[in-house]
Amino acid sequence: ANLRPVAGDGLFTAYNHEPNWQLAHDVLAPGFSREAMAGYHVMMLDVAARLTDHWDQAEASGRAVDVPGDMTKLTLETIARTGFGHDFGSFERSRPHPFVTAMVGTLGYAQRLNTVPAPLAPWLLREAGRRNAADIAYLNRTVDDLVRERRAGGGTGGEGAGGGDLLDRMLETAHPETGERLSPENVRRQVITFLVAGHETTSGALSFALHYLAQHPDVAARARAEVDRVWGDTEAPGYEQVAKLRYVRRVLDESLRLWPTAPGFAREAREDTVLGGAYPMRRGAWALVLTGMLHRDPEVWGTDAERFDPDRFDAKAVRSRAPHTFKPFGTGARACIGRQFALHEATLVLGLLLRRYELRPDPGYRLRVTERLTLMPQGLRLHLARRTPPAPVRASGTKDTGKAADDTGEAGKEGAGKSVSAPRCPVHRAAD
Repeated sequence: ANLRPVAGDGLFTAYNHEPNWQLAHDVLAPGFSREAMAGYHVMMLDVAARLTDHWDQAEASGRAVDVPGDMTKLTLETIARTGFGHDFGSFERSRPHPFVTAMVGTLGYAQRLNTVPAPLAPWLLREAGRRNAADIAYLNRTVDDLVRERRAGGGTGGEGAGGGDLLDRMLETAHPETGERLSPENVRRQVITFLVAGHETTSGALSFALHYLAQHPDVAARARAEVDRVWGDTEAPGYEQVAKLRYVRRVLDESLRLWPTAPGFAREAREDTVLGGAYPMRRGAWALVLTGMLHRDPEVWGTDAERFDPDRFDAKAVRSRAPHTFKPFGTGARACIGRQFALHEATLVLGLLLRRYELRPDPGYRLRVTERLTLMPQGLRLHLARRTPPAPVRASGTKDTGKAADDTGEAGKEGAGKSVSAPRCPVHRAAD
């Protein structure tokens, strides 16, 4: 509820009963089809090349890299390019793009509202409220300019499958059954939703995965060997080759288990019911699932649930586990619409980085987790060492010859490294 002033009835913050939720969902879902995803792949490679250029410079000068900061740049540029044909120039800036600064400000303000009694907020957070209003105004202006540029161009973003992208769908596509289109105001809210949620989630997932890879060189070595074996000396991996990185995907899934993208989600009972045959629930009552607790439940994951072990996600282990116990992107119809986009991007980037670098942790770093819209490892920096020879990641002139793998990982469905202890998960407040 506290994010409604930012995104209104965008997909993430709309209520089920609001007509724009179903309208936008039906209009935009084809933008995450397999055909569309294949069209985004080359752009993901292009943005990843900008990241590796940046990291090559850091490695050459002996500087550690700011992992959350650089993953935020990477994922913002990726969703901006693939979804909206826009380039924020994040890697050419010494400081975060003002859009990111404004976004962090609005998310921080929303979190503070959770800690202050609503009647007192206008007085206790008066100055913060003024800054928040300015941040929201900047987000709106940025999106309005982006939409204006697209309309002035009179055409398509041109880079997605079929020559269009998410913004084209928002502006030009009618609902297949009703013929209804998104209003200009709702287009603005959807663009903000995708720019914010579309990069914030993946940047956190990548940051945690890189932390664990650096901390556990045996896991990194096994994942790197898979990348070398599956991708070989291919200049740039094709779309189908990403799904073949099954162990890399397990690393990502295990990172998402310990630090899920969605810290929690809630559901309202539409009628009187009984949950699990034991817990009566009245109509209008709410059930809250704290994902971090679900993902560390010893009854599901064993007495070592706090340990990092990617082999929890091998096919046999997944089949033996109760369903609905791994929900890093939420569940049901309200699960993240872009989860396959995020998983493909994250698996691709992890493969590219493992192929190019040895990841070395800062010996003095202890994992500290901060929460904005999602969870993020605060202050994480890594040292790099280039592998010899370094692997190029440019997308131009590549040909996709791979075939899809059957094992796509548990996070993408419905919804052996040494086991080492992970920090305990705090209880996070779910979004209202």
